[in-house]
Amino acid sequence: MGLLSMILTAPAAPVRFVDWTARQVLDAAERELYDPSRIRQQLAELSERLDAGELSESEFDQAEDELLDQLEEAERYQQGLL
Repeated sequence: MGLLSMILTAPAAPVRFVDWTARQVLDAAERELYDPSRIRQQLAELSERLDAGELSESEFDQAEDELLDQLEEAERYQQGLL
């Protein structure tokens, strides 16, 4: 990049930095959201709560369905289908 173009684009540097930062935060959030191991851990914890009597069967079924949907979506994301 030449000196002239650096001088002319310098005022836009803060905007580019904010854009870059926002993309990094979004990427990190997506990686966490679509982490199959995290969802499997939540399923295991859910099962433990059912065994401990903290959840009813219907509460367990509803939460399990939601987590299984998230797991399916996470696997599609990992395969690049989302």
